[in-house]
Amino acid sequence: MESCGMSVIKYLLFIFNLIFALSGIGIIVAGALVLADVGAFSHFLESRVIAPPIVLIVAGSIVFLVAFLGCYGAIKEHYNMLIAFAVALLIIFVIELAVGIAAAVFKNDFSMVMKDSLKMSMKNYTQADQMAWDNVQTKLECCGVESWKDWIEAGVIDSRRLPNSCCKDLPQGQWCSGASVNEKGCFEKLEMRVQDGAKVLIGVGIGIAFVEVAGIVLACCVAAAIKREGEK
Repeated sequence: MESCGMSVIKYLLFIFNLIFALSGIGIIVAGALVLADVGAFSHFLESRVIAPPIVLIVAGSIVFLVAFLGCYGAIKEHYNMLIAFAVALLIIFVIELAVGIAAAVFKNDFSMVMKDSLKMSMKNYTQADQMAWDNVQTKLECCGVESWKDWIEAGVIDSRRLPNSCCKDLPQGQWCSGASVNEKGCFEKLEMRVQDGAKVLIGVGIGIAFVEVAGIVLACCVAAAIKREGEK
């Protein structure tokens, strides 16, 4: 390298990539946790709601692999490898930006789509729908779309025979009805669950985006210095 300053940048890039590799693992964990949490209710959610955590898991895996490319390029002072590293970071950054924009665009109509999906599932009420409703009502301690009355309005059952999952701590052999019914609807709780997951993904995405920009700048600085040194 041509200067002490550039040597410092080179080793800063190496340290950065070690941290970046760990952040890749962090991204994978965050995506997996959100996917496990929201994915449990996938019967009522569109694929575009499930897609972001999956994209984040894939991005985290790529970040982990790319970090080692950057480490090797920095230590070996390999110009082409550093440029490839910078380009890879840029591609990951663009993908994350695209996912973020898509999430913002679909945010406004997401609630209505999910509510319609819940109502349609309630009207169909196949065996798969029944299992999905029992799952969401048990885990979120809710009943119906907006309240337990939705079950009656849908014409699936009458007020004396609500799904047992509408009640918590129900003695075996008894029907769910009366004061023991969960008052809150599942739409509100499911929407809150998805939004909490989205906040985690957005926070992780923004944090990693800043790290990626720093990595691109550092890699380009080291690559430029290596090129100048080679031209001497």
